[in-house]
Amino acid sequence: MAALEFGDPASRLACLWLHATGFNSMTYQSILAPLGLRTKVQAVDLRGHGRTTLPAEPGKMKSWKRHRDDVIAFLDREAPTKPVVLGGHSMGGAVALMVAGARPEKVAGLVLVDPVILAPSFYRYMHLMPFASGSSPMVKQARKRRSEFGSRDEIEQSYKGRGAFSTWREPFLNDYILDGFDRFDENDPDSDEQLWRLLCSPKWEAATFGAQRNRPWGALAKVKKHKIPITVLRPEHKPVLTEKVAVQLTKKCPHLVLKERANTTHFLPMEAPYDVRDQLSAYISSLIEGMSEEEVGPIKRTLRP
Repeated sequence: MAALEFGDPASRLACLWLHATGFNSMTYQSILAPLGLRTKVQAVDLRGHGRTTLPAEPGKMKSWKRHRDDVIAFLDREAPTKPVVLGGHSMGGAVALMVAGARPEKVAGLVLVDPVILAPSFYRYMHLMPFASGSSPMVKQARKRRSEFGSRDEIEQSYKGRGAFSTWREPFLNDYILDGFDRFDENDPDSDEQLWRLLCSPKWEAATFGAQRNRPWGALAKVKKHKIPITVLRPEHKPVLTEKVAVQLTKKCPHLVLKERANTTHFLPMEAPYDVRDQLSAYISSLIEGMSEEEVGPIKRTLRP
């Protein structure tokens, strides 16, 4: 598994970040790197994404338990004795919750940014009818995704200001491209004949979107039982975490803190990065460094470009 690390390598790991489907850890480095000035923070490329080279066979991807188990193995190596703040975006948020459910002693607190948590009835249906996942619009869209390009400039031109990327602030797109694509031709570095390929293959991305035989609600029950601090950041526009599910979450786990960020979409980390960093920082301060809640106050910022 490939991972980014910020801060003193000899220090205790304070925080681990998990990315969304199709992305990679480098995408979020501008959020995480400043935290490395005070502590050690890592972000991992999940199986089939970025620079991680674990086997990624689409036909064997049935649920995100595979990602959960990979993250647990990573934590067993990188943080064998002390719990960490575990954060994640989209799929990464759901996987973080699943890790906390399976190994609560590994998690000091959770910061989940529009996690993919759907209604309990959806997961019951997926366990009864697993083949229905292939009809998902996200699965169909991922299968059609272009995977090869003739240059890095062509990649940037294909993404910048388009579709889901239209609301991203700098430098998130460039950071995503750094570890989202690699050059596969054997020509001279300056040759006009180049081949750049998406590292998260369309087939794997589609399989990941469709692998919904998950149990996040069972994991949430464990979080409640062990009183693991949990904050969910929810966007204002078209969140994956619907209003109905958000209400269910807070009823199921009363100590959960739900924050809605105005003028954001599912790509909240790329649109309001300081909100994510401040929440991670607050949890690191209180849960890892031992500062009191009174000492960890909110910081007012402007998020205007």
